[in-house]
Amino acid sequence: MTSKKSAPIIVFDVNETLLDITTLEPLFERMFGDPGILREWFAQLVLYSQTMTLSGLYTPFNKLGAAALQMTATTHQITCTDNDVEELGARMRNMPAHPDVVPALTRLKDAGFRLVTLTNSPSAASPTPLDEAGLSQFFERTFSVEATSKFKPAPETYQHVAQKLSVRTSELCLVACHLWDTIGAQAAGCQGAFLARPHNAFLPAPGVPHPDFMASDLTELAERIINNAL
Repeated sequence: MTSKKSAPIIVFDVNETLLDITTLEPLFERMFGDPGILREWFAQLVLYSQTMTLSGLYTPFNKLGAAALQMTATTHQITCTDNDVEELGARMRNMPAHPDVVPALTRLKDAGFRLVTLTNSPSAASPTPLDEAGLSQFFERTFSVEATSKFKPAPETYQHVAQKLSVRTSELCLVACHLWDTIGAQAAGCQGAFLARPHNAFLPAPGVPHPDFMASDLTELAERIINNAL
């Protein structure tokens, strides 16, 4: 089957959507005695990345991640060493794919969809995290927000992808397990496909755009996107 002319180009978020960040938990268990601090650290990382963009500033995501680890350690009154920061970086470069990712990407590829990625993380030398996870072959291009020096959900990040692919933002569908990402994509004119992984849920507040597609499993989400294009 080939994709219809109306079928969108699927733009995947990477961290947590495709790659399993729970593999970082051993670091937080060792440092804090609580693997759940991972979520506190990640929330701070997202908060400060967006704060930097709103303030007209930019520091690469991996640098912010290291600093957020140090900040989280300070608030918990423990020491964060250079070895801790190095371990965080090593673990982030080697996160595996979630079990539902390869089946979903295979299904979309077989259905004729074009697949790309858009990540807050900076570009990396080969082997990239997608290489390490065995996913690179599914994507025709990989995009980083470093090209705009703005983090998602700034509209410029999604517009940059559309520009580089020579399409309108309405021809893109952003797949992410972070609602703030799909909100930003939809505000920029893209379709939004929300993947409700654990620790992620829809925000039922007035004015929050409902995703065009929503599911708790990526394979199911892929099927909904495919069926909509038939």
